[in-house]
This record gives sequence, structure tokens and C-alpha cells, in this order.
Amino acid sequence: MSITPALAAAVPVHHHTLDVQGVRLFYREAGPANAPTVLLLHGFGASSYMFRNLIPVLAQRYHVLAPDLPGFGQTEVAAGTRFDYTFDRLTSVIDAFTAAKGVDRYALYVFDYGAPVGWRLAVQHPDKITAIVSQNGNAYEVGLSEGWADARTAWAHPTAKNREALRHFNTPEMIRWQYEEGVKEPSLIAPETYQLASAAIARIGEAPQIDLLANYGENVKQYPQLHAYFRQYQPPLLAIWGEHDPFFVPAGAEAFKGDLPEAQVQFLDTGHFAIETHGDAIAKAMLEFLDRNLTR
Repeated sequence: MSITPALAAAVPVHHHTLDVQGVRLFYREAGPANAPTVLLLHGFGASSYMFRNLIPVLAQRYHVLAPDLPGFGQTEVAAGTRFDYTFDRLTSVIDAFTAAKGVDRYALYVFDYGAPVGWRLAVQHPDKITAIVSQNGNAYEVGLSEGWADARTAWAHPTAKNREALRHFNTPEMIRWQYEEGVKEPSLIAPETYQLASAAIARIGEAPQIDLLANYGENVKQYPQLHAYFRQYQPPLLAIWGEHDPFFVPAGAEAFKGDLPEAQVQFLDTGHFAIETHGDAIAKAMLEFLDRNLTR
């Protein structure tokens, strides 16, 4: 399986918005409506644009939905709407989005910030989750690198000074670094990826991003609930991981096996945004995994 322009053109991708909970949620949709649904959840420094090549490949066999989370990409919070940028709130919006779309069962692809949103959906609605693909979507404290030191300080001591220290994560230089760190050939990274992410932050503002980074510690606190869900429901899971990720280290991928003995773990010789350099390998592994675990 290869993500080629000809293949990508074979299935049209539609771009829509849906008003939900005071948010005009932008999303990409493709594939037959009567096929099993796959919900793609992006992370920090990205949007549903990161799935631009993956969506048409999956949509040959599956119904694919890829929203931009509030605070990211093309999604807009309505003027005058009070919106708290927490992972609980993001989850509430995406949960309402799936309900509005009439989707009551779906497989998850979670990446970075998309992971804690997906984990909450799974804990709240275990019967809705058919399978999980985690691409550098952490679920264990052992997976957090030393790169989280400033954030941990802010979680433990949420002062104005410690919050201000998180601002550097939003600079264009830092976002680009996150795309290129751990990548053997940085020339493979299209500059539009990090440029679009930086442009969205400039347009929407830095405050939502700082709020979410400061709130990320709540995700760590909820890991025990997530692990209990894994042990009880044993969802099929593929962890496909850029092994040189500066924030989510390989130990976090291996840790899934402790709660999910049948979990499939695969490492890729790249960094955090593995889909940008190894999209073909991810698409191939994902299709094989979904075909094996999803019933039509």
C-alpha cells in the first residue's frame, strides 16, 4: 500500500462544518456512509490536515471522519461563547459531534493531544469503540520524556510564572523543531505542515494552547481509569510509534502490552509526526489491522 497522488484522488474528501456546543467544528469526511467508521484525532501543532493523505486511502474501505479540535485548524468557537480549553471540554465537543453525525460505533486513530480525547471517549463509551490505533498517543506515565519538565512544574505549581514558561512551545521555531526532531531526512517534511500550525495559533491566539498544556496533567491523573478500561474491555490496539519522539518515548508504546497482551506494537525510524515521513507504512499497517479487527 502506498499513498500516491493517483490513489489519493480515487476517493473524494469532503470538507464540512457542523455547529455543536457553540463551536463551528470543521471536519473532513470520506468513504461510504454504511462502512465502519474511523475517527481520526490530531494533536498539538497540527489539525486534520495531517491526515490529508491517509484519509483517501482508508476511505476506500471505511467511513472516515477527521475533525479539527477546538483551538486548532479551521474550527472556530462562536463569538461570545465561553469555552474552557480543557481536555474534558474537547472530549465533550467531539462526543457531541459523533452523536450529531449519527455515529454510534467507531475505531479511533489517536495522536498526541488526540489521545487523551480518545481515551476519555473510550472510558465514557466503551461499547462504541471498535478498535484503536495509537500513533504516538501516550497512555502511560512511563511514556513521558524529560521534555515535559516545564509542564510538570506548571501542573504542580500553577503560578502565572510557570504558565508563562509554557509559551515557548507555541513559537514557530519550536513547532518546526517538533516536526523535524528525530527525522533522518528533514527535507521530507513539507514546510506547510508546521507553517499552517503556526498560522492557526497566530489567528486563534496562544491562550488556548497554554491552557491545554497546563491542563495536560489531568490526563496523567486519569491514566488508572484508562488502564482499567483496557483490562476490562481488551479493545484491539495497534501502537505505531515514531521511536525518536522527543516527548513520548518508546516505553509508552511498549506499556500497552501490560494491559492489552494482544496489542500490536510497531516502531518507525522517525520522530513525533511519524505520519509525515512514514505515511505509507502507517496506512499499510492500519488497513491490515482494521481489516483484521472490524466486522462489517
